[in-house]
Amino acid sequence: MEMNYVIDTFFAIFAMTLIIFMVPGFAMLEAGLVRTKNVTSVLTVNVMIYAIASLSFMLIGYEYAFGSWDHQDGMSKYAFFMFQMAFVGKVVNIMSGGVSERSRILPLALFTVAVGAFIYPTIVNITWGANFLAGTAFDISGMADLAGSTVIHSTGGWALLAAILIMGSRHGRYKKNGQIQVIPASSIPLVTLGAFLLWIGWFGFNGGSVGAISSKENADAVALTIMNTNTAGLAGAIVGWLLTYFRYKKFDITMMLNGALGGLVAVTAGPDRYDIYTPILIGAIGGALVVLFVPIFDKLRMDDPVGALSVHLINGIWGTLAVGIFVADVSIMTQLKGILIVGAIVFPVSFVIIYIINKFFSLRASEDEQLEGIDSTECGMEAYPEFKRSI
Repeated sequence: MEMNYVIDTFFAIFAMTLIIFMVPGFAMLEAGLVRTKNVTSVLTVNVMIYAIASLSFMLIGYEYAFGSWDHQDGMSKYAFFMFQMAFVGKVVNIMSGGVSERSRILPLALFTVAVGAFIYPTIVNITWGANFLAGTAFDISGMADLAGSTVIHSTGGWALLAAILIMGSRHGRYKKNGQIQVIPASSIPLVTLGAFLLWIGWFGFNGGSVGAISSKENADAVALTIMNTNTAGLAGAIVGWLLTYFRYKKFDITMMLNGALGGLVAVTAGPDRYDIYTPILIGAIGGALVVLFVPIFDKLRMDDPVGALSVHLINGIWGTLAVGIFVADVSIMTQLKGILIVGAIVFPVSFVIIYIINKFFSLRASEDEQLEGIDSTECGMEAYPEFKRSI
């Protein structure tokens, strides 16, 4: 038993380390997708989120989510905490990336505290944790969501939706005649690096969520989970690549990479419960949903520079439903109930908190500040000061 304890503790720490690779993953992906005049601010926000969300979760959110520090006896309680802590910043990363290029940093920091201390721990509490809704009509502890298609990805997506509705779009993104102004990515190499760091981090994200590796059965479950995670990413990348070509006659690597991320989000709810072929279909549909919904959100004038609504919200919903479709002993109605309750909590709570923060500290940078660049106005330094840039 002591050796199992040691092995599972090490496994949790290793998985946590992989998840932390998603911090530079989000940073590089977002830095590559925004204009050069906003790169430093994006990097600053990503570092800020990791620090503030993690401390907020440690000081307040963790005990609220799980009831105590001593509920886990299969591994070191400190390793278990670190693994859970690694998740929390991802919720805010999803939101912050979607409001890039027009958001101020201080209001985002305040919202990060709210997410780390209250919003995300609430969702963890009713799904993986202490469950203050147990025994009520709103009890969703039966929802199958291994690593957070809904608990993490949809939670971040609902928060982003609230933020976009309050903040509006970037200056010049949508013209009065209805035309959409194309704002090209500043660095495709950074986008590619970021996406692959996220992909690698997903192996710890999903594999670590199995919870243990010290027995033959658990080792097989972890290996299957990581294999199925990778498979869904592969299928999402291929479908995103092909559908973009069929639609636009161009090979768009940003859509290919977002297709992969969409597939990874979609499989996250149940990679331990599928055979080795089902993730191909789940990931393929995930990639297709990204290609379908990115232009839909643009038509709705919901400006999302990184495609986070399509990748995380839409595929978080799809991935959670997929477990109910493809796993015999999981009810699709239970899955749908979980999706609806999480959305009914996160969206209005996020909207109210962001609205209040925005009343005291304007979340949206002014038109002049956006034209100059958030790097200069908020950070006092630019990522590429020697580059001549356009507005």
